[in-house]
Amino acid sequence: MKVRGPRFKLVPIVAFVLLGVLALQIPFTKLLGADVRFTLFDLFAPIAGKLFAPVLGVFGVFIALLVDFLLHGASLTVGSLIRFFPTLFAVWYFGSRKHTSSLIAVAAIIAFNLHPIGRTVWFYSLFWTIPLIMSYFKNKHVLARALGSTFTAHAVGGALWIWAFNLPAATWISLIPIVILERSVFTLGIAGSYLLVTKIQAELKKQHLPGFLQAFFK
Repeated sequence: MKVRGPRFKLVPIVAFVLLGVLALQIPFTKLLGADVRFTLFDLFAPIAGKLFAPVLGVFGVFIALLVDFLLHGASLTVGSLIRFFPTLFAVWYFGSRKHTSSLIAVAAIIAFNLHPIGRTVWFYSLFWTIPLIMSYFKNKHVLARALGSTFTAHAVGGALWIWAFNLPAATWISLIPIVILERSVFTLGIAGSYLLVTKIQAELKKQHLPGFLQAFFK
């Protein structure tokens, strides 16, 4: 029996949002220079772009971030506003099959280097050539997709952060080894999450499930 209709299409999105809100409560690390934390959510959020298609994935992640924002008192700060955008672009990159998804990182490089401090540490923005390079491999290798995705988020966040907080050049330089380690962990987390979810989908798809559960494995 085939599952049809928008009601069933919303089932996995709602489940993802609930899981995302829970994951947002588990801290992973804190962004230097501002009161913004990364959470377990950042380790799997981008895969929504591939599981649900880019637009639906972005929608699901946005709702999860919005619910988390409201749960924590909706304290409207520059940092909390910026927190929304990097992950959404990472979701889009992970879900899109097009090379043009890497233009997000190109725009971030330009924005970073237009800033007076950014120009003095231009080499920091070389990290953001990674999504451009990975765009030629991401449709064949999940690690390339995950690596490009996490550095897309990093690019958007970095470009916004330098304009919002004017962090000194020394801070950006000190962040380089941290970025390498942090983004390596994010890459493995994103790739591992995607492989795990698709494996579970493949196994459960073989089972005789009720109609509303089949919606998860279409």
